[in-house]
Amino acid sequence: MERLIPRTLDEARRVIKIVIGFSILVVGIAMLVVPGPALIVIPIGLSIVGTEFLWARKLLDTVRLRILHMKKVRTMPCFRR
Repeated sequence: MERLIPRTLDEARRVIKIVIGFSILVVGIAMLVVPGPALIVIPIGLSIVGTEFLWARKLLDTVRLRILHMKKVRTMPCFRR
């Protein structure tokens, strides 16, 4: 019985993290259509979900790499005005 309670608490925390992460992710996706900071909220939701799911972590890494690439391309001399 003593081992069951910590295990159940860990599973409850995991479920709460997943629900909160997906909720923030859905709100961020909705902000793509309605006014709001979707480009900030979506990575926050992905980072929370990414603590439990590998696919979310990989997607967040891909988003980070694309942002870094866009910053690098934007600072190239041919794109400056």
